[in-house]
Amino acid sequence: MNYRMLVGLGNPGKGYERNRHNVGFMLLDQLAGGWRCSLNPQGKFRAEWGKVTRGDHQWLLVKPLTFMNASGEAVQRLAAFYQVPPSEILVVYDDLDLPLGAVRCRPDGSSGGHNGMKSIESRLGTRQFPRLRIGIGRDDRGKDATISYVLSDFSKSEKAHLEQALQRAENLIEEWGNSSLEKAMSLFNGRIQQGEPTGKTN
Repeated sequence: MNYRMLVGLGNPGKGYERNRHNVGFMLLDQLAGGWRCSLNPQGKFRAEWGKVTRGDHQWLLVKPLTFMNASGEAVQRLAAFYQVPPSEILVVYDDLDLPLGAVRCRPDGSSGGHNGMKSIESRLGTRQFPRLRIGIGRDDRGKDATISYVLSDFSKSEKAHLEQALQRAENLIEEWGNSSLEKAMSLFNGRIQQGEPTGKTN
């Protein structure tokens, strides 16, 4: 059975749990709950992770515990151990350049300045792996404001958009498992539309 890896980026610890920078962790927790996959910390891989079989694939759900800037260490260790090729590793992370609630998946690309992605690209030695970006919007008051912005929690008014975005991202991943990444991207890339149903796909 072939392995696929889903990696959610974030920072470990209660203080970071609901930060904008942790939407990758949020999605992995949501998927793990829906897929009944236990995520357990393991020092060997420096990650909280678990395995679950769905369809024709065995999925590795991975939350690196190295803090954001060293995320690639956990990804590289697990990918090497389970012989997961880069094309089967999908990384989920926050994006300042996408509007809040937007979801954008690509089969490859650049880090866009995201430190977690820079680390993964460096450790894997390639940019040729899928990435799923979840928009968090931007604070345009300068670099210092941006750092505090990504490490702040979503406001009450933003949480509905966040929940819709996480559900759309989950639907995209489910579709990848059922058909292809290309079809999943065609169905779920973009902004949440008002009144859009957000229930899970089957």
